[in-house]
Amino acid sequence: MTLSVEQLYDKLKPAPLNGGFQMEDYWVWCGSVVQGEDGRFHMFASRWPKWLPMHPGWLVASEVVRAVSDTPEGPYVFQEVVLPARGAQFWDGRSTHNPHIKKIGDTYVLYYMGSTHPLPEAEPGDTIALDDPRVIVARANKRIGIAVSPSVFGPWERKDNPILPTRPGKFDSFLTSNPAPCVNEDGSVLLIYKARRYEGNVHGKMTIGAAAADHFEGPYRTLTEDPVFPPEQVHIEDPFIWKTPDGYELIAKDMDGRIGGEKHGGVHAHSRDGSSWIFSATPKAYSRTVRWEDGTVQTMGSLERPFLLFQNGKPTHLFAAVADGPGGFQQATRTWNMCIPIGE
Repeated sequence: MTLSVEQLYDKLKPAPLNGGFQMEDYWVWCGSVVQGEDGRFHMFASRWPKWLPMHPGWLVASEVVRAVSDTPEGPYVFQEVVLPARGAQFWDGRSTHNPHIKKIGDTYVLYYMGSTHPLPEAEPGDTIALDDPRVIVARANKRIGIAVSPSVFGPWERKDNPILPTRPGKFDSFLTSNPAPCVNEDGSVLLIYKARRYEGNVHGKMTIGAAAADHFEGPYRTLTEDPVFPPEQVHIEDPFIWKTPDGYELIAKDMDGRIGGEKHGGVHAHSRDGSSWIFSATPKAYSRTVRWEDGTVQTMGSLERPFLLFQNGKPTHLFAAVADGPGGFQQATRTWNMCIPIGE
């Protein structure tokens, strides 16, 4: 499964115009794809109603859904809600987001972020902004968990507790989210994740952590006491990782462009052990500017949450959550999950 950044950046093919997954009346985000026991391709994605703002509406009303296609490119057709709201008393009772699907042995394992809050549910007509108490509480309650099923069609068993809770006094004391798992041949798991630290009664800078478990059910243990990258120098999120003969590789969203040269473009890093990471000499992995199959070129307002589909040990498709507009979640009028084929 070796794939250098030069190969990825140079091998991205034009995107199909009618590919990916979108839903009318919903914001769609976070696409993750697996080939099911039926031979078809199943995308697990996040959605929330468009009567809410794109951001921060996901914090209070996102749910994980499943869509299906005969081909990796799509278009994917909505099938069902997989992880619906289930009540404020559950750690993931109000919002499920950031799905990442894996088939581990005979079990489908769905990693995701869940959150809750004890306040009234959002309803049409509500004004949801960053200073809404529901948003503030939901952000502080973001945690990583798993749901498991013997079939891609469910039923899904959701756990009573997250697999990666916060740790007081550490870089992940405020929240854990954006899970990026990699399953090793012996069944153990390396999990790269996003975290924030409590600084007073608010959160600090975005950081990336590393954890590991001998089995996907856990327990998960953090590998370092400090973030994987120093937050003063590196500002990335949305990691995706995979195993190579030499260790691990990672692609992620470059928040300010200091690493790869493009704000919100993709960057690439590699690691021998999963805890110490080094950016590539030419770190740019992908761009927000994409070429469509009709020859047109478009710079997306957002292109993030990268996910690589591997088939027969090779990456064949890059999936990304995208938004229209000039940039910035508040200026988007439409979001969807797009698919970009990867050449040989």
